Amino acid sequence: MNEIYVPAAVPADPEANATDLLVDRLAISPDAPLFSLPTADGGWEDITTAEFHRQVVALAKGLIAAGIQPGEKIGFICRTRYEWTLVDFATWFAGAVLVPIYETSAPAQIAYTLSDSGATALIVENAEHFARFDEVAADLPQVTKVWQLGLGDLEKLSASGTEVSDELVEERRSAAKGSDLATLIYTSGSTGTPKGCILTHSNFVETSRNAAAVMPEVVAPGASTLLFITTAHVFARFIAVLSVHTGVKVGHQADTKQLLPALGSFKPTFLLAVPRVFEKVYNSAEQKATAGGKGKIFHQAADVAIAHSKALDAGHVPLGLKIKFAIFDKLVYSKLRAAMGGNVAYAVSGSAPLGLRLGHFFRSLGVKILEGYGLTETTAPATVNIVSKFKIGTVGPALPGVGIRIADDGEVLVKGVDVFGGYWNKPEETAAVFSDGWFHTGDIGALDEDGYLTITGRKKEILVTAGGKNVAPAALEDPIRANPIVGQVVVVGDQKPFISALITLDPEMLPVWLNNNGEAGDMSLEEAANNPKVQAEVQRAIDAANARVSRAESIRKFQILPIEFTEASGHLTPKMSIKRAVIVKDFAPQIEALYAGAPATQGISVTG
Repeated sequence: MNEIYVPAAVPADPEANATDLLVDRLAISPDAPLFSLPTADGGWEDITTAEFHRQVVALAKGLIAAGIQPGEKIGFICRTRYEWTLVDFATWFAGAVLVPIYETSAPAQIAYTLSDSGATALIVENAEHFARFDEVAADLPQVTKVWQLGLGDLEKLSASGTEVSDELVEERRSAAKGSDLATLIYTSGSTGTPKGCILTHSNFVETSRNAAAVMPEVVAPGASTLLFITTAHVFARFIAVLSVHTGVKVGHQADTKQLLPALGSFKPTFLLAVPRVFEKVYNSAEQKATAGGKGKIFHQAADVAIAHSKALDAGHVPLGLKIKFAIFDKLVYSKLRAAMGGNVAYAVSGSAPLGLRLGHFFRSLGVKILEGYGLTETTAPATVNIVSKFKIGTVGPALPGVGIRIADDGEVLVKGVDVFGGYWNKPEETAAVFSDGWFHTGDIGALDEDGYLTITGRKKEILVTAGGKNVAPAALEDPIRANPIVGQVVVVGDQKPFISALITLDPEMLPVWLNNNGEAGDMSLEEAANNPKVQAEVQRAIDAANARVSRAESIRKFQILPIEFTEASGHLTPKMSIKRAVIVKDFAPQIEALYAGAPATQGISVTG
């Protein structure tokens, strides 16, 4: 199969805009909790739909009173918290356009986004964000209005708008049509200068309505989710809008170090996460069990969970496996469920492949991880696995209202309600990614006989060895990255005689692993990179990945770097994707050292 189109489940409404999602929700369940705010005692305080709507209107009035005009663009720098969605909808109610900026952005990045978008106002969360803006403020004379959450400016804005009439807010709110600009979201810049993606009101409205129609179990009455990935990215932003549309109660926890306590107290029914989060949950549990002398039991439980899930797919679970599963459910699985709050039944995962092992493991825990696929250019989801028929290892079928086509060279093309309106101020780059209305994603994939999509890599990242072998780095990187001590992996070898890899260590998991393996937990990254046990563990991870590919595609040498790849170092994007071109350039000497001398004929590790 090379093309599929799933008809829209909901009739399109070209007159609707994103504010209608809140207005409709208000009519349906005004007194139901829509958000929950953390309290000082570690609990949560609900905010009803009616109260959220009241706050949105009050803030919209404040923005209008401050001089914000229809179509005016407002930059926003803020971590994942309740105010994100409040500001988002208040901006729409005022008739304006929000331009999110990653909370980790450097001053130059802030300046670029504000300048390129033409934003004339800015809302920041705290003094640190303001200081970064202030470094470049002299170059941004058009930004004449700046507000800061930490100074109580939102409350002051809301209080200042009391003279603005309800009629004016309704006029502003209802003016936008589906085809009008709703937001400009800038790509993370992993392959060059960030580009502003034009997302329309219809992109949010139609994608939300169709996603809700195909995932009724996930967004059913009483559903709740705890958002912790950055809302500046389209993935979490879309889920926040979808939650308003469906009435899902949303809590927030920006500090991932506080994620487990927050899950325990909030008790969400579904999660939105990237695969790295599920890897961390699994690896942390594994290392904790090992430290307590129960590593063997955990590994047995993991094997049983995976076998149980595969048996479910096959249609029959043998009695012996049922008994083992029941035993481990009490000993191991129930504790992991409790650690996630006890109520998580579903998780939506994106941005990278999850891996079969984790998919099966969590499914047997009672958590169906619904992998999906999308980009900023597709308002996040283009495909997603559905609860009634999900296939582990795929990113699911197309959402209703969306078409998927596989080009002759394997590139994934998308057309439908979710596809953006082009790149801001970049007509040539926009034209380059469209043909006959189909958006060229740059990803390589395949559709199976049921129309389920599998992504195998990025078109621009395909390596071609000196021997002419095409290698997709992700097929090797993703399974290696699942190892507890591995931080990041960058596969290299374009026009080289064989494939190699640069490896960084995970500073969070490394001390635990070292202690569990009889080594000093306070070892530096440089010491760990040269430690024989660490090198052997990395080699095991590479061997496991190599077992999935042909010999010509396998990693023959690797180097453990004594550093971290971070956003601050310029090697990761705000959503923690590697900037491959930057890394290859910055570590060119280390890469060349891997190819010094005769071509490798067996696995060799080079560290230091």
